Amino acid sequence: MIETPLLWTLLVSLVSFVAILRRWLNPLHSIKTVGPSAPLLSYIGAYRFLSDAQEMLREGYTKFKGSTFKIAMMDQWIVVVNGPAMVEELRSYPDEKVSFMHAVAELIQPKYTLGVEVYKDPYHITLVRERLTRNLGNLLPEVIDELDIAMKEYIPTQGNEWVSVPGLSVMQHVVARITNRIFVGAPKCRDLDYLDLAINFTTNVIQSRAILSLFPAFMKPIIGFFLRSAQQSSKRAMRHLQPIFEEREKKVQEFGEDWLEKPNDMLMWLMDEARGKPQMLEAVVKRILMLNFAAIHSSASSVTHALYHLAENPEIAPLLRGEMETVIAEHGWSKNAFGKMWKLDSFMKESQRFNGLNGMAVVRVVLDNMTLSDGTRIPSGTIVAAGATTLHRDEDLYENPETFDPLRFHKMWEEGTGIKHGFASTRADYIAFGRGRHACPGRFYAEHELKAILTYVVLNFDIKFDNEPTRPKNKWIASTIVPAQHAKILFRRRR
Repeated sequence: MIETPLLWTLLVSLVSFVAILRRWLNPLHSIKTVGPSAPLLSYIGAYRFLSDAQEMLREGYTKFKGSTFKIAMMDQWIVVVNGPAMVEELRSYPDEKVSFMHAVAELIQPKYTLGVEVYKDPYHITLVRERLTRNLGNLLPEVIDELDIAMKEYIPTQGNEWVSVPGLSVMQHVVARITNRIFVGAPKCRDLDYLDLAINFTTNVIQSRAILSLFPAFMKPIIGFFLRSAQQSSKRAMRHLQPIFEEREKKVQEFGEDWLEKPNDMLMWLMDEARGKPQMLEAVVKRILMLNFAAIHSSASSVTHALYHLAENPEIAPLLRGEMETVIAEHGWSKNAFGKMWKLDSFMKESQRFNGLNGMAVVRVVLDNMTLSDGTRIPSGTIVAAGATTLHRDEDLYENPETFDPLRFHKMWEEGTGIKHGFASTRADYIAFGRGRHACPGRFYAEHELKAILTYVVLNFDIKFDNEPTRPKNKWIASTIVPAQHAKILFRRRR
């Protein structure tokens, strides 16, 4: 009879052998790693990624350009592809092979935040891509009107005095106001509690996802049960939107689906799309929250990045102002006018290239074991993404990539190829909005919103930093890039 100590020794050895064998047989093991890759030690790399993602992505791009590497997160690995050719390869795979929606589910965990229904039936994305984009010209007057009201409220300049405001916070509120003028209309877009909900909902979702990432898959349902912030946000939004919803539904019943003064906004489009579906009110409200999640912080960060460049480089504003004045004199504050502001478009795209919103883009989940053209084998269930900031700082793609050049893309407009290189364009060497079928559907609205804000600022204000000798550094939170959160900007109204 085998003695107990020996039995335990044999059992532990067998378990260890099986674990080691499984690790060696996993295709992920053969992919080069930035950071430790051994069991348990990989958590050191995951912790480093939270605070030093920029350097880890740069290291991976430098060492494995044109190929792949992997980085540890707390609950899984991410495989990063590098370079334009790999970007094109990744975006070319069909949805049955690599899935964008599965990537959304992994990164947002809708099962524990907004519910799977929003994820499984994303008709709000179609409305953004088609209805919102088609209506840009019609909606711009409302955008400009709300912009004027919001800027006078949040930047209350008087006479020749300088007024100091927190740049990022003010832009979050301005963008939230403008965006929700288009989403839910006035006066709800000015409701302080509603605005607080719209702005902070994103933070709640990200915090919930961060907490979930600390636990293995089998524990996520248990932890998710106690993460109630997203559900509470949904109930709070319901209290705000239900009266508007019921009033509009009453008019639909009374006058039909096309009454004379029917609102032309996202809430109404969602109601028309959801009519007849189960739990219509809840479905509409959750999608409004989801759209705010996608729109506010990305646009607010983008415009704040640009404002910081204007504050640091006072010579840029006069370059842009002359073009703005000429174009507006001829076309007014219109979609056509913003389409002709080539210098502004170049400045915005250069700001996006130089700063970015995330160190990675074109994020997908592999649904079937696959082998890339460089021989990298990736197992099903793995998250794959392209390095974005590293691509945008590649000296083989951009001349002097570490230098901010506001007119870098302007000459392409003069040569007649500007549309291919415009702010909202997607290319293998510019993936700020993603690439392929699942590129950001709201990027054309975001382009016009940002152009409206920056045109308003350049024409109406002089700006500079308040007690900042140079532009403060961006903050990286894992791969997310945020402009300096506490930097203040001085505004003075131009005569």
